[in-house]
Amino acid sequence: MFDFKSNITSDTITEILSLRYATNQDLVYSKLTPVDFLSNNNSPSSDKIEQLLQNYIVNTIPKSSKISIALSGGVDSTIVLAMLAKADLEIDALSIKFSNSVDETILASKIAERFNVNHRVIYLDNYLEELPKAISITKLPFWDLHFYHIAKNAKHNFLISGDGGDELFGGYTFRYQKFLSLVDSKSTPQEKTEAYLKCHERDWVPDQENIFLDNMNFSWKNIYKKIIPYFDNSLPLLEQVFLADYNGKLMYNWAPLFAKITKFFNQQLITPLLSPEIISYAIPILHEHKYDFKTNTGKLLLRKVLSNYVGPSLTQPVKQGFTVDTKNLWYSYGQKICKNYLIDGYVVKEKLINKDWIQKYIDNDNLEIRYINKFLGLLAFEIWFRIFEVKEMKSDDKLN
Repeated sequence: MFDFKSNITSDTITEILSLRYATNQDLVYSKLTPVDFLSNNNSPSSDKIEQLLQNYIVNTIPKSSKISIALSGGVDSTIVLAMLAKADLEIDALSIKFSNSVDETILASKIAERFNVNHRVIYLDNYLEELPKAISITKLPFWDLHFYHIAKNAKHNFLISGDGGDELFGGYTFRYQKFLSLVDSKSTPQEKTEAYLKCHERDWVPDQENIFLDNMNFSWKNIYKKIIPYFDNSLPLLEQVFLADYNGKLMYNWAPLFAKITKFFNQQLITPLLSPEIISYAIPILHEHKYDFKTNTGKLLLRKVLSNYVGPSLTQPVKQGFTVDTKNLWYSYGQKICKNYLIDGYVVKEKLINKDWIQKYIDNDNLEIRYINKFLGLLAFEIWFRIFEVKEMKSDDKLN
């Protein structure tokens, strides 16, 4: 096994490159257990959720404060903005317009106008350009660090985000139906774990084991061991998925990485949908109150709250939220950058990553999204290695 100089292991790297999270990070929120998801049989109330959000905002943010909010135009950030607009606060809303991607800022601008708040759009042509800086802050090899650009451009020390709505209120609709089609009540924890990973295909590739050389000690068995406990219990199938979602990327990607980024910029990150009161109230709510299988619609309770403030034209029908078109990014910048840094990079020279795998796919003219994502993950690993292991790259270096 390779001996990294930094406080990291090969297990951490293979986790990030297979799951897009790393379980060795400091926790921002407490982990949940199957017991937390046991229903209290109470009828959930959207009015109660609204009141909890309002109370949290009033009690957390001093009156007349100046705040920045990450506004994607999705249900979560719009609901949080609606709650903030009721308080006596000066609000600066920030959105990102990614080059050659779905323009979510059009809807975000209309939402900002609806609540009469200042709105600024961050234009990103080459999403990868400042990756060394973002990685130097998080100290881990992640590539999908859009929040770095939000924090960098925020004017105020209070930075608000709508994170948590998907995990707490059933927002990942694009994989619920697929998961339920692959398993049933008789499926084993192992079968459910494998099905769950099949619903995250953008995080790994079919020949994943060929990416790593022996020094990295990769095995699917090690990956499964981290997920199986979420499916080895008596919870209903979707509640098991909610448990895995919360204890996965939210716990070990978004939360710790965003905390590191805002700390670097001397900001206080506030996530109203992840307040202790909202978590405690939302977790025991049965999945049928969160997700409609027939229409494949999620976040039912949050949508009901939002309907008090905006009409259907300002409600995003499906989950997006700060989404860069990775295929366009790949052929505009990513492929050239990866060829420059990876083919003879340190992770290849140190016999960590298989050069043959890289060469097999890197010149493909119609590369699948999941392979593009994997190359961007490998690029982040290489950049991290150059910054922290061999110290030949500076955080202010740009990728062009």
